[in-house]
Amino acid sequence: MANPSQPGSRAAGYPPRTAGPRTDGDRPRLPTLEDVARLAGVSRATVSRVINGVRNVDPDLHAVVWSAVDATGYVPNRAARSLVTRRAGTIALVVSDSHDHDDDPFFSRFLADPFFGRAVGGAMSVLGATTIQLALHLVGNEQARARLVGDLRQGQADGVLLLSLHPDDTLPARLVEAAIPVVMVGRPARRHTSISYVDVANELGAALAVDHLLARGCRQVALIGGLADTPASQDRSTGFRQAMARRGRTRSPYEAGDFTRDSGEAAMRRLLDRHPEVDGVFVANDLMAQGALNAVRAAGRRVPEDVAVVGFDDSSAAQAAQPPLTTVRQPLEDMAAEATRMLLARVDDPELTSSSTIFDPLLVVRAST
Repeated sequence: MANPSQPGSRAAGYPPRTAGPRTDGDRPRLPTLEDVARLAGVSRATVSRVINGVRNVDPDLHAVVWSAVDATGYVPNRAARSLVTRRAGTIALVVSDSHDHDDDPFFSRFLADPFFGRAVGGAMSVLGATTIQLALHLVGNEQARARLVGDLRQGQADGVLLLSLHPDDTLPARLVEAAIPVVMVGRPARRHTSISYVDVANELGAALAVDHLLARGCRQVALIGGLADTPASQDRSTGFRQAMARRGRTRSPYEAGDFTRDSGEAAMRRLLDRHPEVDGVFVANDLMAQGALNAVRAAGRRVPEDVAVVGFDDSSAAQAAQPPLTTVRQPLEDMAAEATRMLLARVDDPELTSSSTIFDPLLVVRAST
């Protein structure tokens, strides 16, 4: 996924960029670093530092240099820059799951989930002001993971933003062992792994959902969980049960899904068949909650009058749902942006110790409750 073009508004007094290369006599001449420096009124070294992504350059100079780059039409030589900086100028966004993507060449499962698009947007909000590009990798088997680590060892990317979706994933440990800078979006399943990460306080988010459902008068609140062996699903289930126990509710109906819309619909049908008295449901993500809403309507029940539904994420699926979905918002764009900043810091200083940043969730009330 290519990086958007750098800031390009021409500073006052800069000449407009010509349609073709300048000429010296009859021979075309491409713009040079010296041309950029002369137009920007700075040294060649300053231009080089800006273009090579050195991060302690004055922001005002940064803007002036990129305006001069745009005005002259200068195109940085990425290959030459890599030889100087020993960096690829690329960050890899890696989604590692247990799904073999060979039978899904268009990545439809990935593209259908708003979670991933929000993560890309958060990363690009940071990388968009740099020369660093974002490359997307989906790996679903051990062969693909081994190949990716080998490519990264060869310098194809400077670091990894990792979304690991199953608990037995070997990729986090492989990356750490290979000394490749990596930051995870989401808590690693294996807590002993020495890896930096960002996450949302999932247990607190589930408690917010439970408290809201009980406060509006729900008497039989159920849970539709996600994949039981993923950290996010485990934490949200734990938060649900603990919040219910604090209210004296020690047993609650439960069904499992796999974070897809269809699985949420099927889980809600099972709940209504087995526990027709259910009048409130916390669902572990918005896609499953959207499916749950479909099942409630298909059963001839009203939302929220007969069954109130709360999701988790605050993705586009929540706003598109009918009715619009009450949900626990995790600030995924902010989380991915912070993970990107953490990764860039690790690229600059590989000796940094691992760290974590936990974001607070927020209950967003809409018509489904």
